[in-house]
Amino acid sequence: MILERYIYCEILSRLAWIVGLLVLVLASHRFVDYLGDAASGRLSADLIFEMLAMKMLAMLPRFLPAALFLSVILALSRLSRDRELTVVSSAGVRDRFVVFSVFKFSLVFSAGIVVISFYLAPLAEARLEALKTRAIAESDISNISPGRFQEFSGGDRIVYVKELSDDGGSMNEVFLRVRRENNQAGVVKSDSASYRIIPRTGSRYVLFEDGRRYVGRPGMRDYEITEYRTYAVLLERGEPRNTGRRLEEYSTKELWKLERPRYKAELQWRLSYVITTLLLPILAVAMNRFAFSEQKYTPIFIAILIYFVYSNLLGISKTLMVHDGFPLWLGVWWVHGLLLLIIIGLFELPDIQGWYRRRLKRKASKAS
Repeated sequence: MILERYIYCEILSRLAWIVGLLVLVLASHRFVDYLGDAASGRLSADLIFEMLAMKMLAMLPRFLPAALFLSVILALSRLSRDRELTVVSSAGVRDRFVVFSVFKFSLVFSAGIVVISFYLAPLAEARLEALKTRAIAESDISNISPGRFQEFSGGDRIVYVKELSDDGGSMNEVFLRVRRENNQAGVVKSDSASYRIIPRTGSRYVLFEDGRRYVGRPGMRDYEITEYRTYAVLLERGEPRNTGRRLEEYSTKELWKLERPRYKAELQWRLSYVITTLLLPILAVAMNRFAFSEQKYTPIFIAILIYFVYSNLLGISKTLMVHDGFPLWLGVWWVHGLLLLIIIGLFELPDIQGWYRRRLKRKASKAS
């Protein structure tokens, strides 16, 4: 139908620039952070754009429902201000036509949210975590520069490397001085060595191969000389960190099989993106029935306020479920149910108000 396509075009045009604006703002913010990490040596420049793409893909389910909500609000508000919906209604088109048109659009849009939320976003989160681990390792290697003395552990260990391989994985002509107790010093020299990091603890080592180790007190002749095939020296001790997977990294198939509340909470959270995509546009249609929809900025303010409260209630419910503070059967469903009741109430409010006015008039007529 021509009218239905017209409504879709109005929504799509606003949806395009809202999503584009949100992506631009979020991507530029992340891009600046990644550039800062690259400038300080904590992130390889080759990983910036891939990490940025994965981060944006992982964030899509979070802001796409809000973008659709705003686009429907703005489209219907514009049609109301220009009296186009009034003309359509006077031509015999019922209000339910707009509701069904917006719902069909939301239904198609939610299919994309299902794919992103249940499949693409978890893959992006897992890939992003792998890139972060790789960035840590590569940034540690980048701290060692050929032809320079590099200090570790507050100056207790000094490394000199003459050459580095192209991939940064191995070093040639390596010299290491270690400060020891009782004014002793240890010197390790090797033709080749490699840099190692323990992911679980973050501790950093240099693994020397086929070299010599000298230990003694400077100025004395009683040096201990040891030849070795492989010899590992701790450069800097890290701190143990949690290497467990985050909930966002689990695939939907894995979450479905796991029984603990925290996994069920994540599964309900992903499904909430789909439900939100269906409910919020209908809420926008219900809000458009009232006079404030004819104002230019009031609907935007009200929409942002409603979405803020709604999303925070969902987040609180998920947190309580993760910490066993909420039963699974209640979960986040009560928040969606509350929003659904508000939508029904907004649609029925004019009829309730009309019934109440008629009742007051009957009472007044009887009293007179």
